[in-house]
Amino acid sequence: MENTAIQIKNLSIGYRDKQGAKCIAAGLNAAIHSGELTCLLGANGVGKSTLLRTLSGFQPKLSGEISIFGKPLESYSGKELSQTIGIVLTEKVDVRDMTVRDLISLGRNPYTGFWGKLSDEDETIISESVACLKIEELSGRSVHTLSDGERQKMMIAKTLAQETPVIYLDEPTAFLDFPSKVEIMRFLHFLAIHSRKTIFLSTHDLELALQIADKLWLMDKRKGLTVGTPDELRQNGTLENFFRCEGAYFDREVGLFRILREIETV
Repeated sequence: MENTAIQIKNLSIGYRDKQGAKCIAAGLNAAIHSGELTCLLGANGVGKSTLLRTLSGFQPKLSGEISIFGKPLESYSGKELSQTIGIVLTEKVDVRDMTVRDLISLGRNPYTGFWGKLSDEDETIISESVACLKIEELSGRSVHTLSDGERQKMMIAKTLAQETPVIYLDEPTAFLDFPSKVEIMRFLHFLAIHSRKTIFLSTHDLELALQIADKLWLMDKRKGLTVGTPDELRQNGTLENFFRCEGAYFDREVGLFRILREIETV
């Protein structure tokens, strides 16, 4: 497809150690498209973070193919990769004596050369990234004074300053209150559509993903990877079969989960 940004074919992911390879998931086939927000969903331990690290080149694949804009991932140099993929992780940045703007400016490192001197153009891009997240009032604050929501906006702004066509995010709404979750997800969807960026994120916020994602990747230890739009996966029964838990059921009419309030007693 013309707007395919990321393609994986028969991909196996996992770890290698002295005892050999430990496979977390195998036979993964899917594509991520430019201009779409794609959400990766699955139970804890299914391999979501491992998949993200593998797609970003942080962790080697066990087998299979990963291509970015038609080019094998392993053929990218480190500099090319840093100018192609921006990554926002869940780990908190533990720094002191650094302002928010200083940290966001690190997103320009792939372009500033050995000495890291910022040009007028770099400063403009940093300011635009700050304005895009509407965090101008945070620019002079120390990073360690930020709330979780403010910190997440800062890290996304840093990635915007990196000017990559692909952005991966690992649990970007973790630790946020509900209004902040909605704000971040709506912004990422807006960014994907209007900037034609490829945005791929893992999340446990099922309800938000169902309402805002363009595509869902459902990852399961037994069934592997299932891909589709929220409507497709709702209508064909995939969602209600994928997410089963006692005390809740999937309502196909509205495309959301309902919680049973009453508990049966013996």
